[in-house]
Amino acid sequence: MMKKIFLMGLVGMLVSFSTGCSKKGERSKTTGWKYNDKEWGGFEKMPEYKGQATGPNLAFIEGGTFNMGQTEEDVMMDYRGIPRRVTVSSFYIDETEVANVDYLEYLYWLARVYSAMPQVHLKALPDTLVWLEELSYNEPFVQTYLRHPAYTDYPVVGISWLQAQEYCKWRSDRVNEMILVEQGKILPDPEGQQGENNFNTEAYLNGLYEAQPGDKPMVSPSSGEERKVRFEDGIVLPDYRLPSEAEWEFAALALIGNQAYARDERITDRRLYPWDGTTVRYPQHGPYQGMIVANFKRGRGDYMGMAGALNDNAHITAPVRSYVPNDYGLFNMAGNVNEWVQDAYRPLTSSTLRDVETQDLNPFRGNIFSQIERDQDGKPVGVDSLGRLKYKELDATEIATRRNFQVSNVINHLDGDKQSESVYDYGKHSLVSDKTRVFKGGSWQDRAYWLSPGARRFLEEDKSTSHIGFRCAMTRVGSPKGNRFKGGNQIKTRKKKTKRSYR
Repeated sequence: MMKKIFLMGLVGMLVSFSTGCSKKGERSKTTGWKYNDKEWGGFEKMPEYKGQATGPNLAFIEGGTFNMGQTEEDVMMDYRGIPRRVTVSSFYIDETEVANVDYLEYLYWLARVYSAMPQVHLKALPDTLVWLEELSYNEPFVQTYLRHPAYTDYPVVGISWLQAQEYCKWRSDRVNEMILVEQGKILPDPEGQQGENNFNTEAYLNGLYEAQPGDKPMVSPSSGEERKVRFEDGIVLPDYRLPSEAEWEFAALALIGNQAYARDERITDRRLYPWDGTTVRYPQHGPYQGMIVANFKRGRGDYMGMAGALNDNAHITAPVRSYVPNDYGLFNMAGNVNEWVQDAYRPLTSSTLRDVETQDLNPFRGNIFSQIERDQDGKPVGVDSLGRLKYKELDATEIATRRNFQVSNVINHLDGDKQSESVYDYGKHSLVSDKTRVFKGGSWQDRAYWLSPGARRFLEEDKSTSHIGFRCAMTRVGSPKGNRFKGGNQIKTRKKKTKRSYR
């Protein structure tokens, strides 16, 4: 039995999604049959959809075309970011990096719900030993950085790519659960959740959920019968996830701020960083003029400036809402901590592919095609020990006849070209494998060169450091322009939101 859960203190939400039904007696324009009428077949026409709500801490990013890749001089001469023209669909991304308090909430939930499975909680713990250096006295950070209240709003570090993925899944379920609680569709059940008996969005939408007394389900306009919320109702949000490399880079550059005449599709100035100009100080007149705009290492041995005149005011990381946000309202898209993105790493981009026209819309490397395991009746076979639906990867025979799914049997190719004979032999002459992931943005211990959004580096997905964190993203459904509320209906939270402007 799938029980419902309620995460105390997460967020309170008032959501404006689908409202009302089609007009009584309204007919199909193609068949003439009536909608939402049992006597006429009972087809339910989707209600009016006001648009996707903006989830907690997310900012709407209006997509578009841009030159992805290196914007600074390639002083490393490694050609890791060859520029190419691509288009990114509109999406949402966190205003800030995931903070210690956010991750501690996640750890608390895991310890409470999986009390009989302590290995689940242990697997999610950050590696606090990343602070240790052979010739530095960083031992205090091992004990204090994650849990001391002084660092509550600092970005979480010591998180591997795999751990960040799991956090995104957990956050998706908690946000959607709260939406259903606030809408009155399910009741909170914080005491009853244990093990696999916790709310999972996919399991709920696939019917693996037992209604509880007090639930107020949807009422079918065609039959008048009660039913659970369905995906077609447009109430639950898409999953939180890591941003793709293209999405992250597009959001970081925030070129929307350089469009003097947007109607002419003209970007007036090239950007090296997430702000205007070629320096690391605030360029515009006003109270911030001349101030350092990111947390980075200015030079050898200079992490924060001189006593009495600290430049970035941070010897290691800084609170996640520090410094001036970019033109999308995003904080620390340069400096503070590097950030994991979704992509698997390869030195070269796909600019040389024969099928480049299929690679320049939402470019991404790392797809693993899978589907829900179902029984002979087409129903999901059940859930695993964590309460999640079981998936299986599509094998070569299942995708052999699908042109859009075709992949090479050897996926370690240099640039994705199936004709390439160059492969990565991990551990022998390469540190790159299919488990190598991209991180971007520069950090508190990096020079300004790495603050450029086009710069990219890599690390194994199960490794972590004191200078890599992450932020979450979400797919935008429907119109790329956003709603009349500029960015979608806002899910109201009890936390005061930072003011920002959309252009």
